[in-house]
Amino acid sequence: MIERIQAYFEKQAFGVCEYLGNKLGIRTTIVRKYFIYLSFITFGSPVVLYLVLAFFIENRAFFKKKKHSVWDL
Repeated sequence: MIERIQAYFEKQAFGVCEYLGNKLGIRTTIVRKYFIYLSFITFGSPVVLYLVLAFFIENRAFFKKKKHSVWDL
């Protein structure tokens, strides 16, 4: 039950913590805990980092292209 709830919220929250956990080889819950701790310590500034990472994760197929030109817009 708890896993389903976590999966639902992770899917709704862009999957940033899950992506970072998989890339770094650590559990997703640890990434989430540190994100929450950093948000309290730094008064919410990691939220900006979270949104930037969410943008890049959602658009990573575009950024993985080898050749970019002006005409790709």
